[in-house]
Amino acid sequence: MCWVCLFVFQIENAATLDALQECIMRHSTMLQTAGCLRHVAAVDEKTEIVANYLQWYIFDRNSSVIDRFKDGLSALQFLTALQQHPTLLTPVLCHCEKRLTAFELERLFKPQLSPSGSNRRLKESQTLACWADYLLDCEEGEAAVSVEDILMFATGLTSLPPSGLEPLPQIEFLDDVPLPMANTCSNLLKLPFLDSYSVFKSQMDFGIQNSPGFSCL
Repeated sequence: MCWVCLFVFQIENAATLDALQECIMRHSTMLQTAGCLRHVAAVDEKTEIVANYLQWYIFDRNSSVIDRFKDGLSALQFLTALQQHPTLLTPVLCHCEKRLTAFELERLFKPQLSPSGSNRRLKESQTLACWADYLLDCEEGEAAVSVEDILMFATGLTSLPPSGLEPLPQIEFLDDVPLPMANTCSNLLKLPFLDSYSVFKSQMDFGIQNSPGFSCL
């Protein structure tokens, strides 16, 4: 936990006036720097202290940086458009984590396919059918992992960024390896050729659950 988070946590969780006053004295240097140091007479004043400190920490001390950022946004009248249409531009500029679906994940990863009509292309098509069924099972809670876990396994991310992924996620196929593999630097997911969907599902579950980055925050 960073020191600012720890400070805010301690102030917000002060249950009594004595505990709040003791916390304020312990962090008096930080509060004085922010212009928030003051005598408190009631424990509910902690909310205002936290709000004032965060206002200083996030906005006031970064005012020159924010002004330069606004100057940059003013190029080509983008800042004006942002002020006039904030709702329209919010999805582009602000990350809003939403539940990922099997359809979105299937559409996101583009398979690298062999020439049509080849024996390998047939195996690839069968594997992609298993992949689509597996994603649905993950979304519906019928697999050991979730669709977010698959995204984490393949890209290192738990949700899709507003600007999209670069490079674009791809699927390749493995001939002699029974478990899925991934390269998070290139957003590459490698699927194994297996004999049945039940085996495919079992190996995908095992491979993703036991990958080094699984469940990382």
